[in-house]
Amino acid sequence: MASTKVVFLTFLTDVLIDEVLSYAPNSYEIVVLGKDSTEENRINEARNADFLMCYGHNPSDDVLRSLEKCRLVQNLAAGYDSMNLDLLTELEIPLANNGGANSWAVSDQAVLLMLAIYKQLLACNTSTRTGRWLEPITGQNTFELANKKVGILGIGNIGKQVAKRVQAFDSEVQYYDLNPLDDATEKELNVSYVSIDELFRTSDIVTCHTPLTNETRHIVDAERLSMMKSSAILINTSRGPVVDEKALIAALTDGEIAAAGLDVFEKEPVDPDNPLLKMDNVVATPHMAGTTWDTWVRRAKFAFQNMERVRRGEAPQAVVNFVD
Repeated sequence: MASTKVVFLTFLTDVLIDEVLSYAPNSYEIVVLGKDSTEENRINEARNADFLMCYGHNPSDDVLRSLEKCRLVQNLAAGYDSMNLDLLTELEIPLANNGGANSWAVSDQAVLLMLAIYKQLLACNTSTRTGRWLEPITGQNTFELANKKVGILGIGNIGKQVAKRVQAFDSEVQYYDLNPLDDATEKELNVSYVSIDELFRTSDIVTCHTPLTNETRHIVDAERLSMMKSSAILINTSRGPVVDEKALIAALTDGEIAAAGLDVFEKEPVDPDNPLLKMDNVVATPHMAGTTWDTWVRRAKFAFQNMERVRRGEAPQAVVNFVD
């Protein structure tokens, strides 16, 4: 087979680039374009690329238009909200995400945030280190996941993994998704579908795992936050704009909900003066839920296997822009 050219747009470190590329077939010619590459360089290299692979460095519209022979844009990340899907569809180039490669990592983080809130982890860590021992614990402010109702907003690859994990803690799981699961899958996962309003009204924990689209932007708004129990907590490891941040700040300040665990924010990096970072009832992390050493193997293998599918004349998997 003739050499296959892959242009890799990325801001990854050399160590991680080497790890990803170690899974490429020997016949592939890989051109890595990092932080120092110019737009002109990216356009020129893209012209004769068979595949475009991206992580943390998405192509401009001019780069996309220069893809004269590209058969697939492969994103190593799960999110695709910063990609121009309309243009890719117009150009008849499929865009695939990572096929759930980071679903274990993100679902772990979601459960971690739930437990950190329920067990007052951050306050206890600080008090233990500063000689104040049990000071944060009142006997009324720590909880178990057992017998809690967890509401999953968006039950794709990550949402399904969250369902499995919280049930290991004896939680009950309900979900809402624009595309409900079939009966067999619901039975296999032991989850039940409810309306979005029912999800917010009855869940002890609402955890967000939906992609960011026009339909899901601010899907968690003031009205839905007001439906939640005052004892309920909100977890967001999906995309920041899924949640109306001003409404969340108000809900936390006014005691409409008890707490929030956030890995994502509407503006990233998050402003150090963001009120959410000043709240004791918020656990915050820097959009790192999907980043583990383990994920790079799965991301890379899936990406190059997807390219090989296309080379064999098969349809790629995990396409998000519905190109035929």
